[in-house]
Amino acid sequence: MFLSEVSFGGESPEYRKSRDELLEAEFALIEQCERVAELRRRLPMARPVETDYVFREGPADLGRNQPADFFDTRLSALFADGADSLIVAHLMFGPGNALPCPMCSMWLDGYNAVVPHLEQHAGFAVVAKAEIGKLREFARGRGWSRLRLLSSHDNSFNRDFRVEGEDGTQRPGVSVFRRGGDGAIQHFYTSEAILRRSRGIDLLSPVWNFLDLLPAGRGDWYPAHDYMPGPGR
Repeated sequence: MFLSEVSFGGESPEYRKSRDELLEAEFALIEQCERVAELRRRLPMARPVETDYVFREGPADLGRNQPADFFDTRLSALFADGADSLIVAHLMFGPGNALPCPMCSMWLDGYNAVVPHLEQHAGFAVVAKAEIGKLREFARGRGWSRLRLLSSHDNSFNRDFRVEGEDGTQRPGVSVFRRGGDGAIQHFYTSEAILRRSRGIDLLSPVWNFLDLLPAGRGDWYPAHDYMPGPGR
């Protein structure tokens, strides 16, 4: 028997009625999420990616953070072996920023934990406009040891995929790319955070979903760096 089918001792009739109404809404939400996922899977490829962008990267050991440790990596090299899909998380961290966006950092805290599972299906990389040394230094303090970190400091990747404004302002988002049998790369999908009420990629962070379970909800809370270890504390 599922918990949704039982009542707990001491429930009032008013609580049970409201809980049953909520259950119906929760079931409808699940069905809607499945419909959205199906519509997304049915998308045709958006457009070919004609530029094999060159990023700066460093070794997996974030403690190695000297200029001699860095090297060039192309977009085509980010696909995992045996996988033809690639997920790119766009981190709001501009060249002139001392620290990345706290909200983006919270998302990446979660991605760092789940990326080994994601890599069973697709490549996964984080791209930021900040210089690679600055990006890796923050990541080291934050403990992002599982994330593949790349700097787009010297290319137009962010601008081309609409996560950088004309004034250089950085925007958050997640993009998906697909590689064909001939090696050609296609842009499949990009979701930005600023869709409606700035919740475009909330489903990719469990923090918001847990907060929405609370009696007070998420309110106007915003994540911060100061309660986390590492740079910015």
